[in-house]
Amino acid sequence: MPTSRRAITDGPVAKHIQLSRALARRVAEELSSGQAVPSERELMAEYGLSRATVRRAVEALIADGLLQRVPAKGTFVVEPRVESQLHLASFTQDMRRRGFTPRTLLVSCAEEVPTAEAARALGMAQDQTAWHISRIRLADDQPIAVETGWYPTATFPGLEREDLTGSLYEIFAQRYGCTIDSAGQTLWGETADRAVARQLQATTSTPLLVFQRTSYAQGKPLEYVTSRYRGDRYQVHMELSSQPSPTRTEGTGQ
Repeated sequence: MPTSRRAITDGPVAKHIQLSRALARRVAEELSSGQAVPSERELMAEYGLSRATVRRAVEALIADGLLQRVPAKGTFVVEPRVESQLHLASFTQDMRRRGFTPRTLLVSCAEEVPTAEAARALGMAQDQTAWHISRIRLADDQPIAVETGWYPTATFPGLEREDLTGSLYEIFAQRYGCTIDSAGQTLWGETADRAVARQLQATTSTPLLVFQRTSYAQGKPLEYVTSRYRGDRYQVHMELSSQPSPTRTEGTGQ
């Protein structure tokens, strides 16, 4: 084994913890987002440690969200997450405010009978139709989210002829005179299946933040949408209060 340049020795702090701290410093001071970290074999030689110790240290940094392992390629520094505060604004406006260039890819737009869940949320009769729109949202050309939403065709006639690669909320306000002013939103976590992973250019089982939202204009439901955000590229900031929250909460819009 080559002579170690940065040997970690026995002491009150376990070796794998010492290595985790040393690697975290290297990430902060020497490595860039998306850059590969040394292999396990290289770290073993550099720090004079066993494979088990090195692996434990790396796994800890992966669990902390600092590193990510890409099968058959190696371990890489995680790119900084886009952070959003829960508020009622379009994705386009939100990304621009945070210094990112937003872009939207339209996957599909069709007039369909909505699911029972969507029909209930939108207060629609069983025989009424809605626009079923699926889009991929990007920030600086990096896929951030996959969104699938339902919008009543009676409220938005001709919506399929509009440019759906921008803010739907702007279209609703400018073309139809419907300004989204409130929303109810639920958040949960899941992992990406094969179809979503392909759309987000991610691996299967990538963690996702899922937002399900019903949006309103003057109390009338106009949107029922489910957005799946890459958990390794997106995070949410919330301000908490001891005061009870209103029934409807605001959320990031379209």
